[in-house]
Amino acid sequence: MARIRVSRVGEQVKKELSQIIQQEIKDPRIGFVTVTAVEMSGDLQIAKVYVSVMGTQEEKRETLAGLEKAKGYIRSEIGRRIKLRHVPEIVFAMDESLEHSEHITRLLHDINQQEKNR
Repeated sequence: MARIRVSRVGEQVKKELSQIIQQEIKDPRIGFVTVTAVEMSGDLQIAKVYVSVMGTQEEKRETLAGLEKAKGYIRSEIGRRIKLRHVPEIVFAMDESLEHSEHITRLLHDINQQEKNR
């Protein structure tokens, strides 16, 4: 039963975070950011937020720095929107799965081209 609540809270945090980042944070360092997943700890004290950023490595670093800077505001907004006893500590992490899947797709495409050329 507790896992269901953790999952539901994680989904609600993801939804609210996406809205806050897209519509309310005005930091120019934060570019095109997608919140891909939120992993909540069992006691709901820590929310590990996976974000995907389109751009160069430098743009990704700048975006993470901007998100870290806005962490206090984000936590206060989540606390205002979601009624929890304790607002979880937010930890931002880069989600590299999209780049990884794109790399694999390119490799498979190259292999198919080589097979056709033979």
